[in-house]
Amino acid sequence: MTGHRRITASDVMNTQFVEMDGLQTAMDAITTMRSRNVDVIMVQRRDEHDAHGILLLADIAKKVLARDRAPERVNIYEIMSKPVVSVPPGMDVRYCARLFDRFGLSVVPVIDDDKVIGIVRYHELVLDGLFKLYEA
Repeated sequence: MTGHRRITASDVMNTQFVEMDGLQTAMDAITTMRSRNVDVIMVQRRDEHDAHGILLLADIAKKVLARDRAPERVNIYEIMSKPVVSVPPGMDVRYCARLFDRFGLSVVPVIDDDKVIGIVRYHELVLDGLFKLYEA
């Protein structure tokens, strides 16, 4: 890597994400994902002492579809991951990639001052982060 250029999570994060309440249903999540063209739902905290949650398409496929559950009868909180592994906005994308590898992650929220400000996936790390490191 170049040593002179530093690309951070906030430089590459995607700000197109959706936040939903954990009491909403998997069907609500599916409908929202389709209409907003997103594949990640950030689950809102219930209060200041609660942790952020995350819902991926894979969660719905594994925990609703594969188990033949009715999506309108499953709440998001039943199938989400919580607490989430997150990164700060200033984290170098190389460390983000190492975090993904080490913990088997595919997406993380970027959290600043207890607020989700974006998400980072492999797409952003490679097509934005790595590209920016080597572009002229």
